[in-house]
Amino acid sequence: MAFTIKSSVLIACTAPLLLAAFTWAPAHDVSAVRAPALVELQPSTFFHRKAGDFTRNGQPVNAPLRKTALERPLAIMTHQVTAADYQRCVAENACPRASDPVKRPDLPVVGVSARDAEAYAVWLSQRLGAAFRLPTDEEWAFAAGGRFGDDSIRVEQETTSDPAQRWLARYEQEAAREEPIDKTPRPLGTFGVNERGLSDIAGNVWEWTSSCFVRQALDADAVASGTPVVNCGVRVVEGRHRTYVTDFVRDARAGGCAVGTPPANLGFRLVRDQRDWTLLTLARSLLRFGGA
Repeated sequence: MAFTIKSSVLIACTAPLLLAAFTWAPAHDVSAVRAPALVELQPSTFFHRKAGDFTRNGQPVNAPLRKTALERPLAIMTHQVTAADYQRCVAENACPRASDPVKRPDLPVVGVSARDAEAYAVWLSQRLGAAFRLPTDEEWAFAAGGRFGDDSIRVEQETTSDPAQRWLARYEQEAAREEPIDKTPRPLGTFGVNERGLSDIAGNVWEWTSSCFVRQALDADAVASGTPVVNCGVRVVEGRHRTYVTDFVRDARAGGCAVGTPPANLGFRLVRDQRDWTLLTLARSLLRFGGA
């Protein structure tokens, strides 16, 4: 059965975009804010391993690989948000300052939390009159194409009841990720373009998503059993490998990486979702009508 990227997108969009509706102010100088370059990906299906922690009979297992459907076109930023673009939001007192501000404007912004990224999405939505948001984990994985890293743990028997075997496999996986990489942010395009036209996917800047950390039990057929435990204070972060970071953290190397090897840098790119902007326009109209 295919998993549909639909309800998760609506949930992911609701909070930051409704905030935009209630804090809307007409843009006084829209020309100063450039519309970002976007890649529009057409609806398709792909195989995806859902993010989170999964157990069977109380023992940790890999998330099942599921056929996932992208039902609508996905318009996602070609590049990560730059330091210069983010600074415009800071200058208008709509975004907090990044904890690691860079001097060159052609570098991706780093040292930002998920909350900072969502504040930027609200600001950009207001300034351009189009809804922008963080991508879900499923959307990011689809856009990443061949650069998406499957974080499943390789063990001889997936159903093994020996936790030591899985622990050893996890240790080897995490040790491999400790290989030194250049952590200095590099100019846009340094890490090339993937087959879907996105730049710098899985470079040395990891990217926030809107997806929450989930714990879920599975039955013998790898089907979800019982109610999942969802923690939206911890977000899925994607890059060279998947990890999970507390949403207010700006530098996971200093702490706050809930699960996995900390990312070298935290940045983001956004998705444009025109459907939601129509809802926001209606919400603003209702507010104005109610206050008349």
